[in-house]
Amino acid sequence: MIFSKQFQRYESEATQFIKSIKEANPKLESGQREGRALLWDKAPIDLDTLQRADESRLKQQAYVYQNK
Repeated sequence: MIFSKQFQRYESEATQFIKSIKEANPKLESGQREGRALLWDKAPIDLDTLQRADESRLKQQAYVYQNK
């Protein structure tokens, strides 16, 4: 879809707001990347360790709070 030149310069209010926030706080984006790395970017899973953990897990009874 081809827009006319009139629409190529258009910026939504949300885009303008985000640009103004980034201009006011230049360290915002690097802080977001650090937070993402802290919570989401994890080291690769070692399959041997995962298999060992699965094998060492005890089976839980169906209703945990009931005594046998």
